Amino acid sequence: MLGVGLALTLLAAAAVVGLKTLSQRYERTVTREQLLDPQARRDRTDLDGALNYLLVGSDRRAGSTGGDQRSDSIVVVHVPAGVRQAYLISVPRDLMVQIPPGSAGWGGGTDKINAAFEHGGGGEAGVRLLSATLSRLTGLRFDGAALIDFAGLRQVVDLLGGVRMCVDTEVRSIHTGTLFAPGCQQMDGRRALDYVRQRYDLPGGDYDRQRHQQQLLRAMLDRAGATDLRRDPVRLDRLIRAVGASLTVDTNGVPLEELVLTLRDLPPDGLTGVRLPSHPELVDEVSYVVLDNGGNGLFDAVRGARMPDWAQANPAWTTRL
Repeated sequence: MLGVGLALTLLAAAAVVGLKTLSQRYERTVTREQLLDPQARRDRTDLDGALNYLLVGSDRRAGSTGGDQRSDSIVVVHVPAGVRQAYLISVPRDLMVQIPPGSAGWGGGTDKINAAFEHGGGGEAGVRLLSATLSRLTGLRFDGAALIDFAGLRQVVDLLGGVRMCVDTEVRSIHTGTLFAPGCQQMDGRRALDYVRQRYDLPGGDYDRQRHQQQLLRAMLDRAGATDLRRDPVRLDRLIRAVGASLTVDTNGVPLEELVLTLRDLPPDGLTGVRLPSHPELVDEVSYVVLDNGGNGLFDAVRGARMPDWAQANPAWTTRL
């Protein structure tokens, strides 16, 4: 989810410094890797058609190894043809799935979907196994992927001057002990990232965490739009470099400049958050999230590029950002 905020922050900067200049700066900082499994990759990306991207957020702590990393955020982004709207489908981290064999010694089997990143060895190889898992589950092939480093995202929020977040339910961080009291408040990067990572002691658990990440995305976009970066070129350059350093991308062979040009017309109010139709369930004394009726037609709608129809028919599962 938050990777979309990084991408759209870049697009907001493009309007200030110009697309060519932005692309040149971004190309020097972003890491390129093969993040998609061959079976999860679309043969050819058509920027005039519907697009599907996989975003994976990882909290790579200092000293951690690939084998003990799990994906903290998994989002499928569907952009219908015409690029006037985008649907951000949050995948619950505890979703029970069949994970195929991986290159890090994993022989395949049933596990929570965020474990696919670990079973693949973390990093780029972990995203490849996660993409293969999602492709098998949904029948989708992707036009690209991005791996987002949450530590770098914190710096991006700080360079934006912080964001305004509205806390709806009191919660104490299990990571830092910080108490988040209800009400709207200004947050720096450390505090904002701490807040949107919380899911315990919240009424909706992981679903509330997904919604709070969507709120941070909206807050980042609002802040990027309100900040006059043209008057502070040094800060702008730092922001671009921080965004680039936070991302590892796979554009499926599409030049970055062409991709940015295509997505530049996507309006911020055209974003819709989608909650995957699912419910918690105890299986063999392990708590999982299980799909409702195969996703209640959501994956069929994405494959058929009929997301607007699905969203209108299922308003309880969607949120305009």
